[in-house]
Amino acid sequence: MLHYFPAVCIAPRNPSQTGVCLGKVDSKRSYLAAIRSYSLGFKFGQGQQFGHGQLQTDGSTTSGTFFCAGHRPAQDHSTKKRVIHSQNVDLPLVLPKKKKKPYPIPLKKIQQAARADKKLAGMGIEKPLEPPKNGLLVPDLVPVAYEVLDAWKILIKGLAQLLHIVPVCACSECSEIHVAQTGHSIQDCHGPTSGNRRSFHSWLKGSINDILLPIESYHLYDPFGRRIKHETRFNYDRIPAVVELCIQAGVDLAEYPSRRRTEPIRMMGRKIIDRGGFVEECKPRQLVDSVSSIVDLDTHRALERFPPPEGSEVPRIAQKTVDAYEKVKWGVRKLMRKFTVKACGYCSEVHVGPWGHNAKLCGEFKHQWRDGKHGWQDATVDEVFPPNYVWHVRDTKGPPLRSALKRFYGKAPAVLEVCMQAGARVPDKYKPMMRLDIVVPESEEARLVA
Repeated sequence: MLHYFPAVCIAPRNPSQTGVCLGKVDSKRSYLAAIRSYSLGFKFGQGQQFGHGQLQTDGSTTSGTFFCAGHRPAQDHSTKKRVIHSQNVDLPLVLPKKKKKPYPIPLKKIQQAARADKKLAGMGIEKPLEPPKNGLLVPDLVPVAYEVLDAWKILIKGLAQLLHIVPVCACSECSEIHVAQTGHSIQDCHGPTSGNRRSFHSWLKGSINDILLPIESYHLYDPFGRRIKHETRFNYDRIPAVVELCIQAGVDLAEYPSRRRTEPIRMMGRKIIDRGGFVEECKPRQLVDSVSSIVDLDTHRALERFPPPEGSEVPRIAQKTVDAYEKVKWGVRKLMRKFTVKACGYCSEVHVGPWGHNAKLCGEFKHQWRDGKHGWQDATVDEVFPPNYVWHVRDTKGPPLRSALKRFYGKAPAVLEVCMQAGARVPDKYKPMMRLDIVVPESEEARLVA
């Protein structure tokens, strides 16, 4: 039983707060004993941890004054959160082609945003837009776009030089590649004539486009202008999606001009009420000093443009290529947080802009139901800059990989596999998926492994 004293404020002690409580006690002995047995964060008597005071006893009555104090324990903020990488990581599952890709953003959130826009439009309120959704540039992302474009040039040049030394095999029937002198013996080919070969691959010499997958997008002078129709698709250039993303983020290229708005666009719901009018596309300026820079942005005939490096320079070029690969991936992820990029939910088509184009070029699952139109949704980083995983080879001069030991092998992005075999250091975050800590058993011992 508790007795509430008129002169004392009793409250439980909160370790996250600091304070002092003063009070006067005048009660019977029996209630004082009850209070002592009920821990509230302070104690009576001298030499206690949370409170002290002087109490006078007169028969059955006890009176006196006390004060109690509480303090928050000191916290050490100097410790940093350590990133612990697991020993082995499984690769993302390969999505079936006879099914639509999952939405990167949950469908419920997309529907909630659409209902909110429709509600604002019904009340006659404009949709609040921030750069770059309103057509204006983000000043903080312009240097990032230039860094990504420079790293993209270094990546293409480094891969073209390394492919003169590091052999790459590509299957003529499917998209499988292998970085080694000879192709592997894993039976996972799904090409048209794979049944006649018992799912063995038909290996040929690979190229840079097998390592760095060419994901292209239409270049638009005004992303908020007229949409690309199926009849007008040949009026627009196709350039790498990474380059188009950098151009819309603020990079100025003479051959690929882009409209820079000074006034934001205005939208009400899904309808644009003020876009600053339609303007004719500026013709590209032909500058002598910029021809080479434009050529360096594409992988076309890159092996002919860059000669093989010297033997002593190979490790340095390989490490520089790895750093450029990480820079491009970091920059694309940062730019895609602000700029809208659309991807088809059925095929590999990508469009950089607020809305997808209307070209009827999709030939994947149930394209007849959509009249060849793409099923646009928000794109992911791996769709704009795909990693293209390949089997990791520990010994390039050893025996080829076999299907019986497939679960003991690891994988790595194709760019990193080429650079690693050329002498580059592999980043720690890729080591778990390469399964470097697993000892590959003999074929006779594989069935005995749990």
